Formats: sequence, structure tokens, C-alpha cells
Amino acid sequence: MESLGAFLKSRRDRVTPADVGLRTYGTARRVPGLRREELAQLAGVSAGYYTRLEQGQADTASEQVLDALARVLQMDEIETVHLHNLARRPANPGLSEPGDEEPHPRVLALLESLGDATPAIVLGRRGDVLAWNRTGHALKAEHLPYEALPGPARRPSIPRMFFLDPLTRDLHRNWDELARIHVAYLRLTAGRFPTDARLAALIGELTMRSDEFATMWATGDVADCTVGTMHLQHPTVGAASVAYQVWLQPDSPDHRLEIYTPNDSSSADALRILAQQTRQDTEPEPVRQH
Repeated sequence: MESLGAFLKSRRDRVTPADVGLRTYGTARRVPGLRREELAQLAGVSAGYYTRLEQGQADTASEQVLDALARVLQMDEIETVHLHNLARRPANPGLSEPGDEEPHPRVLALLESLGDATPAIVLGRRGDVLAWNRTGHALKAEHLPYEALPGPARRPSIPRMFFLDPLTRDLHRNWDELARIHVAYLRLTAGRFPTDARLAALIGELTMRSDEFATMWATGDVADCTVGTMHLQHPTVGAASVAYQVWLQPDSPDHRLEIYTPNDSSSADALRILAQQTRQDTEPEPVRQH
């Protein structure tokens, strides 16, 4: 899991003196971004205090100091939230095994109300699929059994599929863009849940088994994941451009209902064909009279 100091350093390395209006007068610099002393001065704190903060030796940081650092480091809203999350975590947080995630009945009722015309899935905090309708399953994971959701050990993991499953990679024509979003959202989640042993194990597994994940994780990017576009090459319906949007759940704020809608007429036709196919596959065969 990421520390406050590591995140601050990664942001400091990205901001050049020119970005904040400092003159360097052509002198050679040994750091890619701001020096600690420069950042401290611009944020209105002592260089010694900032150094201790970055090295994990300071007990705490006030919201005012964190906001000042975020301003100088030109963090966006989500990065600033992540900074505050990291500052609130204990110095040496121990990992604990979380309870099994179960979708709230009201979320399942909303999913059922969508029917199969609109593909949708319910995701847990670590990106595990907690529920899906048949069209959502067919769109995102046609190669997996629809019934693969009875217990936590068998639930598909979208992050694992993205980085470890070649069929999932082939499905997404804009895989690189979407993969970076998944990594950045995992980092935001890790800041919110620093003691989640399963989340730590997931990040560790992906870092060890996927060089691409490890490279993306090392960038330090952090972002929310609420809306976007998937450009697909689906094995059943071919090319489709689909928008995803996330509905957050008040009853279970860690869970996300992700809904997929077409971006153009040909993609709408593709989703209709997919929905028709799923209905045909689930209709019982007629009883033959002898």
C-alpha cells in the first residue's frame, strides 16, 4: 500500500520550478521537479517539517497544511482527496481480513428493474463482480459462465481480468486507456481502505504478475472512475462503442452499479442483438409432442 511520503514525492517530482513561477537561472538541478525546500517555502511550512512528513517521521499534518501542499503541487480534486486519505491512515496500519461483500437488496432490485435490454454489473470495492444481468455478463465476460457469482472465491475480478486475461484485453480496443483508469482507481481505493488485506493482496498479485500493471502503478496516478467510453471488438456482435456510467449506492457506498449504453446507432444495434441472443440462450426448449 502507498504511504503519504511516497505520494508527496511522486507529485513533487512532476512539478517543475517553471510550473510555479520559480526562476532557476540556468543552474543544474539534481531532482526532476521541485526541491523539498522550494515546496516547503511555497506551502508556508518549514523545510524540516516537510522533510519529516515526506520521510514518514511526522506524526500528523493539518488539513490546512495538506491543502497548501496540494495547491502548490497542482493536485486536482481527486488527488487532494487521496492526499487527505493517506494522511489519516495510522503510521503502521496492520492489514485485516474484511468481511465478504454482498450487494444490497435495493441495488439488486435496481439491477433487476433494468431487465436485460441495458447491460449492467454491480462491482465491489476491489472490482469484484457482485452481480450482473445477462446482457452485462455477455458484454463484459461472455467467455465466463454466467453463474460464476455464488461466492467470493469464484467471483470474477475486473482488475485481474484486465491485466491477466488475454480475452478481456482483446475485447477492449482502448485497453491501455481503460487499464490506466483501473490502476488509478485502485490507488484511490487503497487510500480509502489501507487495512484491507484482500485489496493489498490484489495489488501485490498484479504487480508481480503483470509488468504493465507494475509500470502503471509506479506512475502514482490516482483518479475516480465514474464515466467513460469503451471501444469494443466483441466476439459475438463485433465493433461497438459503449459509454459506461457508475451509479454510487447510498446503502452500500463501497459498491458501484455500472451501466453501459451505446454511443451510436450501430452500437445500439449491437447491444440489441446481444440482448436478443441472451434471451434466446435462456429460453427453454419447446416440449416436443410425440
